[in-house]
Amino acid sequence: MDTGTHVVMGVAIGGLATLDPVVSSNPAMTQAVMIGAIVGSQAPDFDTILKLKNNAVYIRNHRGVTHSIPFLFIWPTAITLLLGSLMPNIQLFHLFMWTFLAVFLHVFVDIFNAYGTKALAPIQDKWIALGIINIFDPFIFIAHIIGIVMWRFGSDPGWTFLTMYIIIIGYYLWRIWTHRKVYEELKRKHPDSTHIFISPTFRWSSWHVVIRTKEKMHVAKVRGLDVQYFETYPFEPIPDDEIINAARKDDANLKAFLSFSPAYRWEVTEEDHGYTVKFVDLRYRSKGHYPFIAIVRLDSNLNILSSYTGWIYNTETLQRKLEFIPT
Repeated sequence: MDTGTHVVMGVAIGGLATLDPVVSSNPAMTQAVMIGAIVGSQAPDFDTILKLKNNAVYIRNHRGVTHSIPFLFIWPTAITLLLGSLMPNIQLFHLFMWTFLAVFLHVFVDIFNAYGTKALAPIQDKWIALGIINIFDPFIFIAHIIGIVMWRFGSDPGWTFLTMYIIIIGYYLWRIWTHRKVYEELKRKHPDSTHIFISPTFRWSSWHVVIRTKEKMHVAKVRGLDVQYFETYPFEPIPDDEIINAARKDDANLKAFLSFSPAYRWEVTEEDHGYTVKFVDLRYRSKGHYPFIAIVRLDSNLNILSSYTGWIYNTETLQRKLEFIPT
């Protein structure tokens, strides 16, 4: 989920914790648990600092080790020990458990996005992305805001947020059911499909989809259960081509893109500097444009000149990045 949603979730967990008599009976514990819940709800995303290095490092590692099984325990342990050293006379076990809940919920809800996490690492080193909830969901965010406002005006925080989370669980079940209906409809229309990639959008009834068969990839949008097709591309493995093989040696950007994207196409163009190899992720079509790309520029001797991976919405921005970002 987005940062704002994780923040309000931390506040909600801090309020929910007042159902615990150990927390509600001690003002110091109430304060410690609120801090622990808010920090814990953000901790798995501390790897966002990798953006300072470059997009490729961020894409390859974000929601990776920091969302893994060991860090479900490392984050709350570190936060509990730090708060325990700063705030004496608090119950560390209860602080740990509520902080653990904040960290766990962060990782758990991220699984439902199209981006996903490596939540089962190191047992299973693969991305788990269910594609059911958009990275920013207005219903979830607004529900938390309503709960916080009710708390501000005197509502009991424990019961308020417990009720809210029961409603949100129902919302998740409804979204899972809707996602399943979309999948079944696409499978009915394409019984020969080998993969169906479904990504949620800001609108509840609208989904980005890529249907892959042994021969083709269909890019479409589903509204309700109506399928609107946009483009169809031939599906084939990346060819054993001299130019593309040279581009695939790019450790900085292209390898990060290929490790993340399961549905893409590529093109090779000859230009004044030599060649340009471009890969586009088909899952994020927006207004006729595919903004998530990886691009590698090579000279005529197939030496890499520059490369980039990330979100680009116009050619001018891309050109500037390729000119000033070295491989």
